[in-house]
Amino acid sequence: MSREFELCPGRRIGGDHPCFIIAEIGQNHQGDLAIAKRMIRMAKDCGADCAKFQKSELEYKFNKKALERPYTSKHSWGKTYGEHKRHLEFSHDQYRELKKYAEEVGIFFTASGMDEMAVEFLHELDVPFFKVGSGDTNNFPYLEKTAKKGRPMVISSGMQSMNTMQRVYEIVRPINPNFCFLQCTSAYPLQPEDVNLRVISAYQSAFPDIPIGYSGHETGIAISVAAVAMGAKVVERHVTLDKTWKGSDHQASLEPNELADLVKAIRTVEKAMGSPVKQLLPCEMACNEKLGKSVVAKVTIPEGTVLTCDMMTVKVGEPKGFPPEAIFDLVGKKVKKHIEEDETITEEAVENHVKKVKC
Repeated sequence: MSREFELCPGRRIGGDHPCFIIAEIGQNHQGDLAIAKRMIRMAKDCGADCAKFQKSELEYKFNKKALERPYTSKHSWGKTYGEHKRHLEFSHDQYRELKKYAEEVGIFFTASGMDEMAVEFLHELDVPFFKVGSGDTNNFPYLEKTAKKGRPMVISSGMQSMNTMQRVYEIVRPINPNFCFLQCTSAYPLQPEDVNLRVISAYQSAFPDIPIGYSGHETGIAISVAAVAMGAKVVERHVTLDKTWKGSDHQASLEPNELADLVKAIRTVEKAMGSPVKQLLPCEMACNEKLGKSVVAKVTIPEGTVLTCDMMTVKVGEPKGFPPEAIFDLVGKKVKKHIEEDETITEEAVENHVKKVKC
C-alpha cells in the first residue's frame, strides 16, 4: 500500500483515502478575475477537492527574446508572447483575492509555481501544497528549493523519462518525504494511444513509498476513471466554462457537466473497488437461494450405500443440500437413509458428516 500523507489540512492522500481531485483552471480564466471566481465556484459545485491556477513571474520564467517573440496564433491575447502572457497573469493582490474567495466557497486553493520566484510568492501566500508542472520536473535546482519549503508536493511527469523520475525521487525524498508523482503526457488534447496508463503501475512498483496519481489532457472522462481503478490517488484535469473560448487548453478541458460526471464516476469506482477478499456476500444470498445448485442423487441410493461419483450430479435442488464444490468430498461416505433418484442429498443423509461452522 502506498504511503499516505496530509496534502491539505485535514485531507490525506494515499492508502485507502479517497482520490484527491484537482480542477486545473490554469489560465482558462481568460485573464478575467470574475471568470476565475466563477470557475472556483464551479469546481466546488462539481465536487472537486481543489481549484488550481498557474502562477508565473514572467521575467523569471522567460528570457527577453522569448517574451519579445511575435505571437500570431488565433489563441493570442497580444502581439508578442510577453503581451499574451501578461494578459493572462494575475497580480499578487488578485491571487490573494482568489485564495480568499476559495476559502469562502470552501475549496482548497493552490497554483503551479512556474518559476522559482512564483514558488516564493505561493509560499508567502500559504498554499497547502505546491504543484510542480511537467516543464519544471527536470529543473533540479527548482525542485531542491521547492522541496526545502517543507510543503507537500504534487509532481507531474510529462515529457520525462523513468530515469529522470528516478533522479527526481532521489533529489526530493531526502528533503521532503511528502510528495507524489502524477503520470502525465504533455499533449493537448491527448490521444488515447499516448496516455500510457501502465506507467501508473510502473511508478507504483518503482516508488512504493509515495502515492501515484494521474494528470490527464485527454477528452472525456473514461481514461481518468480508469486511472483511479488502477490506483491513482490524485487526479488532475483541466477545466473550462466553454471549450470554444480562445486558448489552447480549452479543447483538452472539462466543462462543468463533465467535471461533475468525472467526480461522480470516481467516487462510484472507489466504492466498487471494495475488498480483495472473495466470498459470498449478503447481497448475493437471494440469487444463491434461487439459483445456487446442490448435489442430488443421479440414481436411487439405498441406505448403507457408499457414495461414488457416478451416483451424484449437480442441479438446482429443493431443498438445498451440499454445494457443488462438496461433491468430491462426499465420495466414500456412507448414506444412512434411502435416497430417491433426483432427491437432494442433505447433511442428515450422510454418516459422519461434520457441519462446517463459519468463523
